[in-house]
Amino acid sequence: MGLRRKNKSPAVLIHEFIIENHADATSYLVVLFLTGFIFEVPAKFFIMFVAVQYNITYTTDDSSEQFHFYDYGPKDIATVFFYMLIAIYLHAAIQECILDKFYRSLNLSKTKHSKFNESGQLLFFYLFSLIWGASILNAEELLENPSLLWKDYPHARMLFQVKFFYICQLAYWFHAVPELYFQRIQKEDIPRQLCYICLYIAHISGAYILNLPHLGLILMIPHYLVELLFHASRLFYFSDENKQKGFTIWALLFIMVRLWTLTLTVLTFGFGLTSTVENTDFSIAQGNFNVLPVRIGCLGAVCLTQAWMMRKFINFHMKRWKDDVKNQIPKKNITNSKKQTHKKGTK
Repeated sequence: MGLRRKNKSPAVLIHEFIIENHADATSYLVVLFLTGFIFEVPAKFFIMFVAVQYNITYTTDDSSEQFHFYDYGPKDIATVFFYMLIAIYLHAAIQECILDKFYRSLNLSKTKHSKFNESGQLLFFYLFSLIWGASILNAEELLENPSLLWKDYPHARMLFQVKFFYICQLAYWFHAVPELYFQRIQKEDIPRQLCYICLYIAHISGAYILNLPHLGLILMIPHYLVELLFHASRLFYFSDENKQKGFTIWALLFIMVRLWTLTLTVLTFGFGLTSTVENTDFSIAQGNFNVLPVRIGCLGAVCLTQAWMMRKFINFHMKRWKDDVKNQIPKKNITNSKKQTHKKGTK
């Protein structure tokens, strides 16, 4: 009598089917939204998913030139959802077409494989966001005139590229939550990734909702530069463990960006916004949140986040230093024993 094969349960098969075909499912949904956007009748509904909402047009008195700005509102949730689907599809495309091909040439463990995929995906995102965000900073001239961070607050009217940048940022970090399931992330690694995903969502949403897009942008881009360098260094390390110089540059820039973030945050919330006395009336309708509790809350949130990041940074390097010391002690003992045996032999 033959042995029965242990078939997988229906629940396991469903999970496998979802994971294997989630990219195709999201692509079908994207096509559905785009198709509905083309036709006149359903376009009124699907337009809030595809197009950026809350357009406000200004016309100057002396000319017919029009200026287009954008506000935010509840319909942005639908837009973020649509671009989250696109992010899921692009994630799968990068994984299949690029990262998997590089992974086959490397002999990595499961833990390193997960980190390799994480760094590879974030490398593309940080590089794209860095180039896009730097172009916006250059167009807005924020680096040349830091007073624009608080001058004429609230900054409730955004240019298209600024609003679309924030929509895409939120879409990417929201898409990272289901990707923990789609990428079969190990249970012990989920809290770490979920922690920084939630921090990104909280800080980017805060800058967006509190009408601080300029401050959020000028803090986001240097941070993305540091993260880009870290993940690039980690990918080089996986290919060759002797390539560790990138981590040294990353460590120096990490500290500098933390100081940059704290300086600009204190300057904006501690001095800049407090000097605009005429705009200190709390008003949700006007988008004015320039009141003391909000300023203290924002300043405290950023400072606590930077302190937490520095604490993790210090603990990481202390642990790495202790491991290096432990690895060097046996080598010293071996060399000392060889010297002693050599002396005995000569005697």
